[in-house]
Amino acid sequence: MSLVKYRIKDVATDFDLPVKELMEVVAKFYEKPKSNTRVLTEEELNVVFDYITKTHQIESLEQVFAAQPKKEEKPVEQAPEKPASEEKKAAPKTEQKTAGHVAPAKQQPQKPAEPERRRERRVVDTSAVQVNTNRFDDVDNLVSERVQNFQGGKQKFGKKGQQQNKKDNKFKGNKSKNEEQEKLRRLQMEVARKAPVTVKIPDEITVGELASRMKKTAGEVIKCLMKNGVMAGINQMIDFDTAEYVAVEMGCKVEKEITITIEERIIDDHVDAADELETRAPVVVVMGHVDHGKTSTLDAIRKTSVTAGEAGGITQHIGAYTVEANGQMITFLDTPGHAAFTSMRARGAKSTDIAILVVAADDGIMPQTVESINHAKAAEVPIIVAINKMDKPTANPDKIKEQLTKYDLICEEWGGDTIIVPISAKTGQGLDELLEMVLLTAEVQELKANPNRRAKGTVIEARLDKTRGPIATLLVQNGTLKQGDIIIAGTAVGRVRVMTNDKGRTVKTAGPSVPVEITGLADVPAPGDEFNAVTDERMARELVEQRRQAAKDAAANAMQKVTLDNLFAKMQEGEMKELPLVVKADVQGSAEAVKASLEKISNEEVRVKVIHAGVGAINESDILLASTAGAIIVGFNVRPDAAAAASAQRSNVDMRFYRVIYEAIDEIEAAMKGMLAPQFEEAIIGHAEVRMTYKVSAVGTIAGCMVKDGKVTRDAQVRVLRDNIVIHQGEVGSLQRFKDQAKEVTAGYECGMSILKFNDIKEGDIFECFVMQEIKR
Repeated sequence: MSLVKYRIKDVATDFDLPVKELMEVVAKFYEKPKSNTRVLTEEELNVVFDYITKTHQIESLEQVFAAQPKKEEKPVEQAPEKPASEEKKAAPKTEQKTAGHVAPAKQQPQKPAEPERRRERRVVDTSAVQVNTNRFDDVDNLVSERVQNFQGGKQKFGKKGQQQNKKDNKFKGNKSKNEEQEKLRRLQMEVARKAPVTVKIPDEITVGELASRMKKTAGEVIKCLMKNGVMAGINQMIDFDTAEYVAVEMGCKVEKEITITIEERIIDDHVDAADELETRAPVVVVMGHVDHGKTSTLDAIRKTSVTAGEAGGITQHIGAYTVEANGQMITFLDTPGHAAFTSMRARGAKSTDIAILVVAADDGIMPQTVESINHAKAAEVPIIVAINKMDKPTANPDKIKEQLTKYDLICEEWGGDTIIVPISAKTGQGLDELLEMVLLTAEVQELKANPNRRAKGTVIEARLDKTRGPIATLLVQNGTLKQGDIIIAGTAVGRVRVMTNDKGRTVKTAGPSVPVEITGLADVPAPGDEFNAVTDERMARELVEQRRQAAKDAAANAMQKVTLDNLFAKMQEGEMKELPLVVKADVQGSAEAVKASLEKISNEEVRVKVIHAGVGAINESDILLASTAGAIIVGFNVRPDAAAAASAQRSNVDMRFYRVIYEAIDEIEAAMKGMLAPQFEEAIIGHAEVRMTYKVSAVGTIAGCMVKDGKVTRDAQVRVLRDNIVIHQGEVGSLQRFKDQAKEVTAGYECGMSILKFNDIKEGDIFECFVMQEIKR
């Protein structure tokens, strides 16, 4: 469409018509123009041209040529020839000006009277008007087909008036220049309209922002989304793939917008080249069951590794230390407990290279031994089994090897790939061979690091000292940590002031696989946090603030952990491909039966995987394992201790308790099908400890109790716990305070209680009172 502005006064001038007449013509069909400078639209121009054509009809073209004046009769000084209507109006003025030179004024008006009447009888053709035809070049696109058919005549008479146009060159100069600029501008707009718009799209973008970047309206984008089955509002976020599809469909060229975060800018995470890597010492953790000799084995290794001059030189305990064997260094983490090891795995930090599993030769595989195996397997760490206490006469290593086969740990002698070394921490037997096996395993793994880069590693331990402030034990995994470096560890940031090694000596640098204790952090980091040395302290503090905010948001998003209630929703979203479970039962046979039954209910969408099955009460180790693995705890005739219950509440770990195995199977199957019905939830109201028992013939056994927490009510249900194992579950038979019947007894008071149809009550038993509350799914 042409963008030339054609005003009313321009049309009136070109066609020698009164402005008022044209304004009245326009007003008949459209809104009356307020001034003669109003720009006419395409439709209004069509109406004006039709009106001029209808009111200025001619019979034949001969009249047009007959009406042309003779140019020779005109003086050179006179203005350009005008149409007949202009000559009629201008005649009196001309006579007045020439009255003194040509003829008396009285005679002059009578002579041209008859020719003027003859001209009035002619029909004036608009094509005879001398119009600046160039200005209509861009109007052609605006007029209707009827007016476009008139274009040939216009061009014809345009040629006829070439001599006149030469005289208008000066007048046309400025207009031609403006018209050239206008044409150039329209050409540029047309090219820009045809060229595809390049849009940069990030990983997520709102519909409104996408429309703005594509130079489209939000309605157009929403319409395109709806056409492709996506219902999204103007402020709704869409992912990159959806935005890219819409942009391409709407004719745009897409580029991926790469957002560089503060973490990417200040933390050096480049991949080391092969020529930059050097061999580093292996990092080893010792694990096993209580009293199987973990600490004794560690102490024995340390004693054999220090020289006589260094005996007793280890002045402090920093949670990690280094020993030398066959001229090579080995780093041991003094974290035999599961908590630190699991928390490191939870944060994705593979801080250990090898796990030594200590098993007592006279005791065999125990519950914590199984937990250790599961932790090591989950962290994908190779296991070396050390069968300890070989000095005892009851030692039976073959029995241990046989038990280990149940957990896929088959010794090399029996065709497996698990290294098993018999040792004695007491006599020192087999310790050298154990260290050799550690070095051999490390050699196979080809452990390497680049010491010539900024340090990164893992926080082993951290504490707050009253005089020195926050103190952290760091294990450098790559690069070299130097005194004075700025480090960021989790949500803590600071500058390394003092570095101390495992021998208690101050050092200036620490390379790969070297543990050091540092001071200078502003806060206490969490064990297992990754630390990085950075160069910009201001940006490091900004990153710490972002991490703290992210931690708050994650805490507010408590429902992100999988529970039986939201299991089906997670499956629908495609998040759940595997349902991890931790099974705890009162006896080993029950644990194995529950594990086998639960693993059979896997379907094509979700596979049930029991990551740990054990015996005894649910403890904090179970909660931590379930929290880090995103697992649900299934308790069969067992209850959590107080510390575990509090930990589960903090970590939002879902615990389910059953007394019949089919209830567990049915509920998990229903959860996987999205058919969990509303159920009743236990609300524990208090605990009472049995201090004394009395036998009453008519009633049975009466327990004298002290209410430890909460309250005990007459209408509550009660669960009898003996060493956190459920002995009985029933109802309160009677509740007395001294000799009076009581409805409830609160914490800190004594009472007498009996349980319906149960008399096997012993001192030390715990009565766990609870009520059932209906909950909604």
